[in-house]
Amino acid sequence: METRRIGELGVSVVGLGCNNFGMRIDADATQGVVDAALDAGITYFDTAEVYGAGMSEEYLGRALGRRRDQVVVATKWGSPVSLQDGERGGDPTRIRASLEASLSRLGTDRIDHYQLHRPDPDTPAEETLGCLAELRAEGKIREIGCSGFSAAQLENAHRAAASVGVPPYASVQNHYSVLTRDPEHDGVFDLCDRLGTAFVPYFPLESGLLTGKYRAGTERPPGSRLVAWGDRARQFIDDDKLAVVERLIRWCAERDHELLDLAMSWHASHPLVASVIAGATTADQVRANVSASTWRLTDEDRSEVDDLIGG
Repeated sequence: METRRIGELGVSVVGLGCNNFGMRIDADATQGVVDAALDAGITYFDTAEVYGAGMSEEYLGRALGRRRDQVVVATKWGSPVSLQDGERGGDPTRIRASLEASLSRLGTDRIDHYQLHRPDPDTPAEETLGCLAELRAEGKIREIGCSGFSAAQLENAHRAAASVGVPPYASVQNHYSVLTRDPEHDGVFDLCDRLGTAFVPYFPLESGLLTGKYRAGTERPPGSRLVAWGDRARQFIDDDKLAVVERLIRWCAERDHELLDLAMSWHASHPLVASVIAGATTADQVRANVSASTWRLTDEDRSEVDDLIGG
């Protein structure tokens, strides 16, 4: 498994998104997924305090057990969903309380990669980053990141860190996939390249749309995420996107590949992407994601995919 960098951390280019733990699968199924990930060479595990109302962290910590020191544990705090009225995600008091709760649920003494889940416009970035620097000095976190930041917010945070002499966010985690290309056009990739900030894509498989399980003219698989999500699924699947999926499936088949190969390798072939945190609910899905990431797309391949999506 190839290793890339998030600041001082070495992470596997294929990671494991743990948002299914405690939400779609129980502790026993989580154990099977984590075991398969470790066996496949995955060392980067991404969760959040809000996933499964904390159960994701608890299940992950339990599943890792004595193997915890073999991996990079990433979690996130400060999602608006997890905040009470009047709370601010970037407030130092909230950061410390969230961290202690996550450490307890994960059963560990430090978080390797601690990430602000969503921007906090009401707390000065200097306060947030200063607190994180203190926590690093205390040995409770090793590296920091942010999620859902625009290019302007990321650059502002970088300047704030420099102004008070503390480390900046080493990574940004935003929505990116073959079908969702915002970071290519909104300045985030350009800024990551300039600042040396690692990029971690979330929803790299568009919640399953890019696995090939959803096809035009067929019923959606019972029990699948885009069925369970109801109206929320509309942001990921519609007739136009299914038509694009069909074109991509044909293009992949002509090259003896499957759609999942394209979806995973789109990221693994990108020099700014540190780790592809695809979720999984079974061991077979973990192994498939890892295998799919080995196709190294050329510039010509990527150009042809662009044409298919646009046409």
